[in-house]
Amino acid sequence: MEENSEDHAECSTPSADSLEYSRTISEVSSYSEHSCSDDAFALGWPLSAKAAATAGRSPPVLTKLGMKQHCDHVVTKKPNDEDEQNAELELMKERFSKLLLGEDMSGSGKGVCTAVTISNAITNLYATVFGQCWRLEPLSTEKKSLWRREMECLLSVCDYIVEFYPSVQNLPDGTTVDVMATRPRADIYINLPALEKLDSMLIEILDSFENNEFWYVDEENISTSGDISKSSRKVIHRNEEKWWLPIPCVPAVGLPEKTRKELQQKRDCANQIHKAAMAINNSILTEMEIPETYMATLPKSGRASLGDSIYKYMSTAEKFSPDFLLNCLDVTSEHDALEIADRVEASMYVWRRKASMNNSKSSWDMVKDLMNDGDKNEMLASRAETILLCLKQRYPGLSQTTLDTCKIQYNEDVGQAIMESYSRVLESLAFKIVSWIGDVLYIDGSVRKP
Repeated sequence: MEENSEDHAECSTPSADSLEYSRTISEVSSYSEHSCSDDAFALGWPLSAKAAATAGRSPPVLTKLGMKQHCDHVVTKKPNDEDEQNAELELMKERFSKLLLGEDMSGSGKGVCTAVTISNAITNLYATVFGQCWRLEPLSTEKKSLWRREMECLLSVCDYIVEFYPSVQNLPDGTTVDVMATRPRADIYINLPALEKLDSMLIEILDSFENNEFWYVDEENISTSGDISKSSRKVIHRNEEKWWLPIPCVPAVGLPEKTRKELQQKRDCANQIHKAAMAINNSILTEMEIPETYMATLPKSGRASLGDSIYKYMSTAEKFSPDFLLNCLDVTSEHDALEIADRVEASMYVWRRKASMNNSKSSWDMVKDLMNDGDKNEMLASRAETILLCLKQRYPGLSQTTLDTCKIQYNEDVGQAIMESYSRVLESLAFKIVSWIGDVLYIDGSVRKP
C-alpha cells in the first residue's frame, strides 16, 4: 500500500505558525463518541438563506434520470437545460463505470472494491477543488458548482443503503400484517446530514471573505512590492519550507477592531467545525474492522515496539501520567509524534490480544496462573490508549496512523467509506481556514506592536 502523498498542505497544530494542514489529504489518493444532531452545530456562524436552501441534497441522481421522466422532459426543455441534463447524465455514466471497474480501466477485474473507489473519488475531488486554495477568499463559481454536483452524485449512494426493521402494514380490508420495512442505516442517518451542514457552513465562511481589508503577496513578488510589512517578512523566515504560499498583509495601522472581532468569530466557528468533523471521522474509524494484515504485522511484545525506557515507566509507575511521559520524550516534530503514535498503538493491540488470549483459557488453574499477567496486559493497554489520546490532543493535525490507513485501504463497507472520506476532507478544509485566519491575526498583532 502506498502512503498518501501530501498535497501542498502540511500537518501542523492550529497556530499562527502554520499555513496549511493535511490529514491524509493528497492531490491524488493512493488507496486504489459522537452523534451529531443539528443542535450540536449552533456554532455561532449562521447560514445565509441561500446556503440553508442548498444545504439539503436533492433526490438521488438515479431517480432524476429515470427514462420516463427524461422523455417527458425532452419535449419542453430549453437548449441550456438539455446541455445541463446531458452533462449530468455523462457524469452519472462516468461515476457508474468507475464504480463497476474499481478504477481498473483495463476491465480485467483487478480493480479495488467499491468502498475504496468511492473513498478515492471524494479524496481526489477535494484535492481538485480545494488543493490550490491558499487564501481566504470565496470559492470560484466553477469550483463550487463542481464540488456540489459531484458530491451530490457520490453521496446519492447513501440513499440506497438501508437497514430492515419490523413494522406493521395495514391492508385495505382493515387487517394488519407484520412486515419488514426499510429505513436509512443508523450511522448514515445521523452523520450524513451533520456533514452536509458542516460542508455548507465552511463554504459560507469562505464566501464571507469577499471584500477583505487584508491582501496577499506571493513570495516571488516580495522584493518588488512596497506594500509588505516587516512582520510579514518574519513569517517568511519562520515558514521557509512553505515557499509557495502567499503572504498575508494588513494596513500599516492594522485591521479595524470590527474586522478583527469578525475574524476571531469565524476562526472560532471553523475550529468548532474542525472538532465536529474530527469526532465523526474518529467514530467511523473506530467502527471499522481491524484488518488481519495489520494484526499479522504486530510485534510479539509491546515492549519491543515501545522500547525499554517507555515500557519501564508504563509498567512500574503507580501514578501514571501520559503528559509527563510525553514531556520526557524528544518529540520535536509531528513526524516524531506520528512515529510514537504508531508504536504506542501497535503495543496497545499486542497487549489487548494477550489479555484476550488469557481470558479465553478454560482451565481454572491456567486462569489462576495467568491472572496477574492478564491484569497487567489490560493495564498496559489502557495506559497505551491514554498516551495515544494525549498525543492526538497535543497534535490535532496529526496524520492518520498506520492502523487508520490500513483500515481505509481494506474497508469494504461503502457507507463507512463515504462517511470517513467526507468527514476527513471537511476536517482538512476547516483546519486550513483556522490556520489562514490565525496567520492574518498574527500579522495584525505584529503590526500593532510598538
